[in-house]
Amino acid sequence: MTPMTLPGHPHFSYRGNELFAEDMRASELAQAHGTPLFVYSKAAMLSALAAYQRGFAGRHAQICYAMKANSSLGVLQVFARAGCGFDIVSGGELERVLAAGGEARKVIFSGVGKTRAEMRQALTAGIGCFNVESEAELDVLSEVASSMQLRAPVSIRVNPNVDPKTHPYISTGLKDNKFGVAHEDALRVYRHAASLKGLEVVGIDCHIGSQITDTTPYLDAMDRVLDLVAAIEAAGIALAHIDFGGGLGINYNNETPPEADVLWQQLLAKLDARGYGDKKLMIEPGRSLVGNAGICLTEVLYLKPGEQKNFCIVDAAMNDLPRPAMYQAFHAIVPLTQAAAGAVTTTYEVVGPVCESGDWIGHDRALAVAAGEQLAVMSAGAYCMSMSSNYNTRGRAAEVLVDGQTAHLIRARETAADTFRGEALLP
Repeated sequence: MTPMTLPGHPHFSYRGNELFAEDMRASELAQAHGTPLFVYSKAAMLSALAAYQRGFAGRHAQICYAMKANSSLGVLQVFARAGCGFDIVSGGELERVLAAGGEARKVIFSGVGKTRAEMRQALTAGIGCFNVESEAELDVLSEVASSMQLRAPVSIRVNPNVDPKTHPYISTGLKDNKFGVAHEDALRVYRHAASLKGLEVVGIDCHIGSQITDTTPYLDAMDRVLDLVAAIEAAGIALAHIDFGGGLGINYNNETPPEADVLWQQLLAKLDARGYGDKKLMIEPGRSLVGNAGICLTEVLYLKPGEQKNFCIVDAAMNDLPRPAMYQAFHAIVPLTQAAAGAVTTTYEVVGPVCESGDWIGHDRALAVAAGEQLAVMSAGAYCMSMSSNYNTRGRAAEVLVDGQTAHLIRARETAADTFRGEALLP
């Protein structure tokens, strides 16, 4: 029987009425490892990465995975082995990169609040570049590097004031966002950076947001950045690389973002037309590499009918899948075993056990399901495990990475004892 793939998830499919992750039956993974359970497809990650690699074929480019999307060591290892660098936002993320076999020289350190200790840690490791987000940070980084008799390689993140047309919480390129240096201040800030003895200016950076599904914001941002490149280099400050960040969206609910290679064909054409095609390019995709490579398996605990709403209570919760509560985000929810043709469906609020009214996974979902059956929450590879918590003293879920007919346990399920191991009772 021909497998029926799910929209946006070519490596997850129904064979007969059973959901598979690559060549592994999802229900068998749930039985072996329990639920909630995150399941990742290695093939899906590498397929998403391949689109970027095709887009940059023949170019001097470095793809740095934005690991805040999913920082599990097994996931990082997949990208390290594929030659990726990493975009980090903390010293802890740097430690994870090195533990997973990543190369420090391919690391870009982003974020608005780097501490002196994190700066020293990154300089000692020998990272490739700091993406600096304020004038004050430039001064501190120069001071730290000078105290170590080093020069820190820096790229200044410029805020181009371009609307990415996405959720306000994940928009980063507008004037009222906390990120980056204002476009109109950039040349002055670059001159200041070039005057500091502890810094070496190596590039320019721009990142306008996340879950972007339209090419227009990227093209507009590139125009504004290239205008600045011309002005900065005319001032005698050479820029070895241009970093266009990440932010490309995925299909959560029938969105149609451009394919990475198609998007970059357009962006590179503009780059060439402006005369900068020979510059080294840096990009930092995150969600688009892992978002549709992961699902979360969950068991139905109870069905609770009500006068106004019916509730499907599952064992995954907002601490496992925070995006719906935090961003009002949509995730498709499908059964591990499809109901028989003609089965009667009921419209449910799919909710978790956490003691919060905001603990919901999906609104108004038509399901033919019974207690004890299992569901898959789709598009759960990005900003789920990496944002998960132990709220209500719930241990974080287990994770498995599927490679064809093999499933690797890459994170054991946390026990209650794990959640309070670092705590101490009063004497």
